[in-house]
Amino acid sequence: MNIHPLHNTNSERPERFTYPFNYEPHPLCREAAAEVQQYIATHEEIRQDADNGKMFGVLVVSLGPSSSHEHGDLAFLAAYSGLLAGRNDWPYFVPPIYDAQQPDGYFKMTEREISARGGDKEMSQGLQTWLFHQYQLLNAHGEVKDLVDVWQSYYSREKLRKKFPLPPGGTGDCCAPKLLQYAYLQGLYPVCMAEFWWGAPTRTELRQHLNYYPACRGKCKPILTWMLQGLDVDPNPETLGFEHKKVPVVYEDDDLLVVDKPSGMLSVPGRIEDYSIETLMQERYPSCFVAHRLDMGTSGLLIVAKNIEAYHHLQQQFVRHEVRKKYVAKLEHAGHGTGIISLPLRPDPMNRPRQMVDMEHGKRSVTRYEFISDRLVALWPETGRTHQLRIHCAHPDGLGRPIIGDELYGTKAERLCLHAAEIWFTHPSTDREMHFTSPIPFQI
Repeated sequence: MNIHPLHNTNSERPERFTYPFNYEPHPLCREAAAEVQQYIATHEEIRQDADNGKMFGVLVVSLGPSSSHEHGDLAFLAAYSGLLAGRNDWPYFVPPIYDAQQPDGYFKMTEREISARGGDKEMSQGLQTWLFHQYQLLNAHGEVKDLVDVWQSYYSREKLRKKFPLPPGGTGDCCAPKLLQYAYLQGLYPVCMAEFWWGAPTRTELRQHLNYYPACRGKCKPILTWMLQGLDVDPNPETLGFEHKKVPVVYEDDDLLVVDKPSGMLSVPGRIEDYSIETLMQERYPSCFVAHRLDMGTSGLLIVAKNIEAYHHLQQQFVRHEVRKKYVAKLEHAGHGTGIISLPLRPDPMNRPRQMVDMEHGKRSVTRYEFISDRLVALWPETGRTHQLRIHCAHPDGLGRPIIGDELYGTKAERLCLHAAEIWFTHPSTDREMHFTSPIPFQI
């Protein structure tokens, strides 16, 4: 049975459906997820495979017709991404949108033929395109598009359509599309949805056991943009604006400022949000530029150049690795010692802004560390890759201890406990050595 009753819930229904790429799980989803987690824990074959790391999802639905969905009985559906213990037909979970695993089906038979021919590339590409056309995706209006049409409609600009002509392999097999497709086919009304990770983090998926995560953007954004049409969906929280915070100035002269950026504020304008350290400083000094960046969740010292000459001078110092920075992080688990972490990084193309370790194609990323106390560590980055310190702390081949509050690679908390505590650089006009410190703003 794929539809499971939601027993004895006192939680109110949400006003709108979940925005899948940035959300806080609704209490109904947490109740449904608890039942799924209990099921996994008590089914040995499923649990053993899931313990290696697997994404699961739940979709709470109303059993009444769409015209009266606000009053219908509630139930939930469960799904997993890809295969689970080599299967896609576990009875507790919704089926795949298209089952390509049937041994006597066209896909598997053609796969065997390609293998017998030594791997015919053109034939293999043709089979993959054929497979994508078999994914007939519904939306809440009852309209249908196959995966190729959905993909090409999403990337409407010619430049992007050339860059992304077809979906990557595995598209359509994540939790969210499977859950919505089954709900629409069964005449169920989607109420809210959430996805959680079960098992250990892997070397490519730095996720934590039982944490909730948004749907992946690379594979699922085009699909869900189509499948959610016809539902009243929560707005993207990023479009609602961020809190405007006070920014202390640590130092100021004719050429630069050093400010103490609060956690939760952008260094420079983002794709959606304009409010940032740079825009705030430009209200006072129109010609200023932020000389380097900190992640939105990271607090601490940030240099702002007041003129283009100072900016270029500082940029060259960063290029030559002459600027030194010390960060302090509070970790989820205790550790000790000193050392160097060298794990090359690159963007995860299927799930931006996440980064990933790639020993073959990643860029050199090096961090020195020293534990100050059991859970407090000092970090000196020798390179400046995106999310470098966060991944070097969380990765099993690094410290294996995520930073508290790291919702991408650890566990979400009130704030990311990462602080740029000290910085050393040369003044762009006087050549004087500059050194500034900032007190740690979180409890240690």
